[in-house]
Amino acid sequence: MSHSHAHITDSKKLGLTILLNVVITTAEFIGGILSGSLALLSDAAHNLSDVIALILAYFGARGAELKPTKRSTYGFKRLEVLTALINALTLVGIAGYIIYEAFERYSDPQEIDAPIMLTVAVIGLLGNLASVFILHKNRNMTINNRAAFLHMLYDTISSVAVIIGGVIIFFSGWLLLDLILSVLIAMMIFWSGLDIIKEAGGIFMEAVPKNINIDEVTQTIADIDGIEDVHHLHIWSISSSQPALSCHIKLAADRFGHCTDIIKTVHQTLLEKHGIDHVTIQPETDFCPEQVVHDIHKNRRSEA
Repeated sequence: MSHSHAHITDSKKLGLTILLNVVITTAEFIGGILSGSLALLSDAAHNLSDVIALILAYFGARGAELKPTKRSTYGFKRLEVLTALINALTLVGIAGYIIYEAFERYSDPQEIDAPIMLTVAVIGLLGNLASVFILHKNRNMTINNRAAFLHMLYDTISSVAVIIGGVIIFFSGWLLLDLILSVLIAMMIFWSGLDIIKEAGGIFMEAVPKNINIDEVTQTIADIDGIEDVHHLHIWSISSSQPALSCHIKLAADRFGHCTDIIKTVHQTLLEKHGIDHVTIQPETDFCPEQVVHDIHKNRRSEA
């Protein structure tokens, strides 16, 4: 119940942040054109990607609230991972374009109106700070939240860089600094996007979540009284905030009658020690289901 309420809260916060960033993006595009600053236009482009990212994050958060169906038995929790991946790919594309434009302008520097650049950059900074404040509390709840928060955080940093650059250009007239700032902003955007791509890719490939040590989990299960062996252990993520586990456990012959209690202990221990709440356990004694499957395939091959 509380989890669902958290998603609804996320949606409202994302909606407010989207509105803020539409205002920031519009102001920075107009200010970048009027001032001639590529750094400001770069920040505006980043803000535009933020608007797209936040809209996708909003639909991702809403999608995670949808109930499971007979075809989608896990529900639609991975929508938030998919939208985060799209967000990150957008960041990488924006970064590439900014770097390209910076090299184009290097051979043909343009005059910059520093006062306009500074004024708009300050407006952008205030808006970004408000967005960071809104999203900060739930930033680590899901990969989607983290992607949206990182968009805002890096935009705040780039706004500070643009302001510092505007001050230096105003007093020194050093136009090259505008291009240098643009490239630095682009590299910052690129690395933040790459990090999200790696994490989202790991979830889609059903890799073990990076905050979980599979050897430690195996040992945790093996240490439970009555369990002689743990095998066929798999850990993956249903979504960025919901790890899942399945495994076979071999029970001591004299403890098979306590199977239900042992499985209950496994569930409780995994939740308390490793935060894994979606667990499927296959109990065994000397009887081994995979050996039966192996024998069936072997017989089929011999008959063929």
